[in-house]
Amino acid sequence: MVRKFLYAVTIFLVLLIVGAFALRLWGEDLAEVALVPSTEFVDQATLEPNAYRDPAMWFAHPEQPQANNPARWQPEGGELPAEDVAPFALFFVHPTSYLERAQWNAPLGDAQSQQRARTFLRGLASPFAGAAEIWAPRYRQATFGAFLTERAEGQRAIDAAYRDVALAFDYFAAHADQDLPIVLAGHSQGALHLIRLLQEKVAGTPLQDRVAVAYAVGWPISIEHDLPALGLPACETAEQAACLMSWSSFAEPAEPGRWLLHYRESPGLDGQPRGDSAILCTNPVTGTIGGRADAPANLGTLKPNADLSDGELIPAAVPARCDPSGLLLIGDPPDLGPYVLPGNNYHVYDIPLFWRNVQADVLRRVAAWTAR
Repeated sequence: MVRKFLYAVTIFLVLLIVGAFALRLWGEDLAEVALVPSTEFVDQATLEPNAYRDPAMWFAHPEQPQANNPARWQPEGGELPAEDVAPFALFFVHPTSYLERAQWNAPLGDAQSQQRARTFLRGLASPFAGAAEIWAPRYRQATFGAFLTERAEGQRAIDAAYRDVALAFDYFAAHADQDLPIVLAGHSQGALHLIRLLQEKVAGTPLQDRVAVAYAVGWPISIEHDLPALGLPACETAEQAACLMSWSSFAEPAEPGRWLLHYRESPGLDGQPRGDSAILCTNPVTGTIGGRADAPANLGTLKPNADLSDGELIPAAVPARCDPSGLLLIGDPPDLGPYVLPGNNYHVYDIPLFWRNVQADVLRRVAAWTAR
C-alpha cells in the first residue's frame, strides 16, 4: 500500500513540474487552460459541527494504530534521542494534493488526492513523530489551479477549504490532551490555512499560551504586514519557545520570479500590499531569524530512493542561509530527485531538506516551553 502511495505522488509531482515549466514558458493563459477549473464554483455543503468526531475524518488521529498513521513513519536512522522527550500534541495541515479541474475543491471521497496526502504526511509530518498525539485532518482543499488565477472562484475555493480546517482545529483544541503543549505545522496550502488559524483562532486567546512552536513552511510571511497579526513572534534563538518558524527553500542561483511577484502584489493580513517588504526567513538549521549554517551543521536531509519506496537520511548534504529578501538559500542544487520546480525552487523538499534538524528543533522548543 505504501508503495502505491509513493507511485501516486510521483505521478502528481511530475504533472506539477510539467505544469510549472509550461507556466514559465507560455504564461498565465496556459495555466488557465491546463490547471484552473473552467466550471462554475459550487459552494460546498457545510460539514456538521461534530464532523471531526469521526476518526475517519483524520489522516492521523490519536486513536489510530501507529502502523496506520502515515505521520508516524520514520526513516532508518531517524530514531528519537534516548533522553526523555517532553510530550506535545501536534496539529498538522497537509499541502495541496488535488490537481483536478473538475471541481474547485477536492471531494472528501477523492481517492487519488487522499492517497497523495498520506504520502505527503510521511515525508513532511514525520519529523514531528515524537508527539504524544498527532492530529492531521482530511479537508476539502482548494485545487492546485485555485492558486494560479485572479478569478474570484480561486479565493472562494481557498476560503471553503479553510472552513473545514478551522472546524477540525476547533475539535482538536477541545479534545487534545489539555495538559499538553501544542505544536502547529503546515506546508504550502497547509501553511496558508495555518497562518489564518493563528490569526483567527489563536492570537490573543487562552490557546496561544499553549502553543510551544508553530511551523508555517513553504508560504511567505511578511515581517511587516503579516507577522504582527499572528500572535507569535518569529523564533529569534534556537532555545526560544512560543514562536514561529517559516522558510521557503531555493538553490542557487535562485530565480523566484513569479513566486516573488505574486507575494509583492498580494495584500498582507493588515490589508496593505506586501510590496518589497521582507519575507520572514527562520533558518531551520540554526533555529534563528536569518543566519547562515554550513553543510556540516545539517544533521540529516531525507532523500527518497529511486522508486520512492523509502528514503535515507544524509548528514551534511546542504547548507542554509537566509538572503536579504527572505529566501532560504541552500547553495548548489542538491540531487534529491526530479521534483525541483523552475527557478531552483525546492518547495517540495522544504521540510525533507532539514528533516533531522526539524526533528531536533521541535523537541528542543517543546522542552523549553515545558521548563518555562
